[in-house]
Amino acid sequence: MLAVECDHVNIRYITGDMKSIGLKEYCLRHITGNYHVKEFYADKNITFSLEQGDMLGIIGSNGAGKSTLLKAISGILIPTGGTIRTHGKIAALLELASGFDADMTVRENTYLRGAMLGYTKKFLDEKYDEIIAFAELEKFQDYYFKQLSSGMKSRLAFSIACLVNPKILILDEVLSVGDGAFRKKSGNKMKEILDSGITGILVSHSIDQVRELCNKILWLDHGNQIAFTSDVEHYCDAYEEYLMTKKLPRCLEDIDKLADGWSVRCERERLEKEAKETQKLEKLLESGKSDTAINAALEIIRKNKPELLRETAE
Repeated sequence: MLAVECDHVNIRYITGDMKSIGLKEYCLRHITGNYHVKEFYADKNITFSLEQGDMLGIIGSNGAGKSTLLKAISGILIPTGGTIRTHGKIAALLELASGFDADMTVRENTYLRGAMLGYTKKFLDEKYDEIIAFAELEKFQDYYFKQLSSGMKSRLAFSIACLVNPKILILDEVLSVGDGAFRKKSGNKMKEILDSGITGILVSHSIDQVRELCNKILWLDHGNQIAFTSDVEHYCDAYEEYLMTKKLPRCLEDIDKLADGWSVRCERERLEKEAKETQKLEKLLESGKSDTAINAALEIIRKNKPELLRETAE
């Protein structure tokens, strides 16, 4: 069963029209003959479909049109052309820190944000302690929101958002909030939600996250669709090589070349790392005048090349 369908979707912004410059400036430019309207397409001719249970990763550099497309799928923006069809309730986690009042406490903001997401007071009463514990804000419940660090604010927003139970879940860089430990915890929580069988769409600059969570890829560049595929590993390899070389693929052959280039690059980096470890080992052995140097060298061998010790023993 299809959960999301995008058919030749175009999203256009217009600059210089009366809405953006105001009535006075609009009239003056008309009188002086200096009135010009500029069109900018954030997304052009985007086409893909997702089955129920799919997890789509949208990749692309800044300005590719990723977040704009998410807003259109969420219903926040109306496409200029083409059609978007969704089947089921949508929960969009786009801007986590929005919707809070700086002059209200953490406790008050929890109920405010929850109400904005459609939760009842009874439901929030039952989940409040769980929300605060997950956000690690037990000692800050009566602090004003403006007194929190940006990381604390994001943790609270993510914790509240994790309560959602939609058919379609849309995530825009929400798995990168907080410090390293909280990012790991939030990632595990999101995997738990996704494992329940919902359809997900993830925008992330972390290719490792995309590789781990997604079974389909949509690659965008300056509003253009480069690829839509289920070959996640191959296209992630190609995209990572593109980030290094800035050579945008124009055909399937270019994708294959980029992916092969990334494999070669990774192998070269692995060999260079091994060579550095070997040099470090040789210096320790050459300069060693005591058992300390020898033991240090043996420890490096145990860590990186344990098979050498087994060969020596044999």
